[in-house]
Amino acid sequence: MSTTSSTSRALFLEEFGTLPKLGERPVPEPRPGHTLVRVAAATAAHLDLNILDGQFGILPELPFVPGTQGSGYVVASDTHPEGALVRLRGEGLGLSRDGAWAEHALVPDTAAEPMPEGTDPALACIYFSPVGTAWATVHAIAQVRPGERVLVTGASGAVGAVAVQLAARAGAEVVGAVGRPAKLAHVPGVAKALLASDLSEEAIGGKVDVLIDTVGGRILRDALTLVRPRGRAALLGYTAGRELTLDLADFFLADVSLLPVNMMSRGPEVAPEVLRLLPDLASGALTLPYESYGMDALGEAVERLRSGTAVGKIVLDMEHTGN
Repeated sequence: MSTTSSTSRALFLEEFGTLPKLGERPVPEPRPGHTLVRVAAATAAHLDLNILDGQFGILPELPFVPGTQGSGYVVASDTHPEGALVRLRGEGLGLSRDGAWAEHALVPDTAAEPMPEGTDPALACIYFSPVGTAWATVHAIAQVRPGERVLVTGASGAVGAVAVQLAARAGAEVVGAVGRPAKLAHVPGVAKALLASDLSEEAIGGKVDVLIDTVGGRILRDALTLVRPRGRAALLGYTAGRELTLDLADFFLADVSLLPVNMMSRGPEVAPEVLRLLPDLASGALTLPYESYGMDALGEAVERLRSGTAVGKIVLDMEHTGN
């Protein structure tokens, strides 16, 4: 099978600590055990930034095409039907082999997961991690129950926004906190939206049963004081700081359970639940925030990600330019 063009564009990392440069390369040649994909969308995530900066444990040989997750349409494969939408991840993609920041990617068959027909490519490449993490946090770990009060920090982010919606679906009263005024409007409407700097028992109407913290740092330290005795705090991020210092006497008195959210072993557990939620994501009944940029706007996308001003996930649209 031949592709429509012998070359395609890709983002090439030539030196760690710099941004990849847009260039052209031959379309990869199909080979047994591999699937050739016309990439439609790819994520730009903090893991990708660590790789660009040369600060990840697995460093590829340069030049290199980054991109640890993406989605696209099958061009040639012995395993997947031509034209099918697949999600791209795993098998060293964007780590030890060229990744998804390209118009075409040749990946091991096992790195291409078929997606339901009609799924939006942008949604296909970003949905699993934030939705799976939010589902596990709300249900398996924090075990939110009807009538409880839940505080979610980072409530405009991808994981935080989904956690807000899933907690509300579970019958909870939800407060969503964000760090910047510009993000208040992006907290899902099922929650009361507040600035993290304004959080207090008075502002949220008393202590909460559950804290779902996605940011860490000082925001986490302050939010812990708002959880009732024998309440639960699920901790799943540290963009605002990696350290938490506790006075043990105060911690024992507060009697709040700290529940770390580690998703490394929970993939098989959450996969059926995440797939069950995909129709709601596709219809908009459940929203997953993201920003979209063309390949030529990578610099702007990375700056939004590094500065913390991005709302939700960052998606690189491989089929369009600009943002």
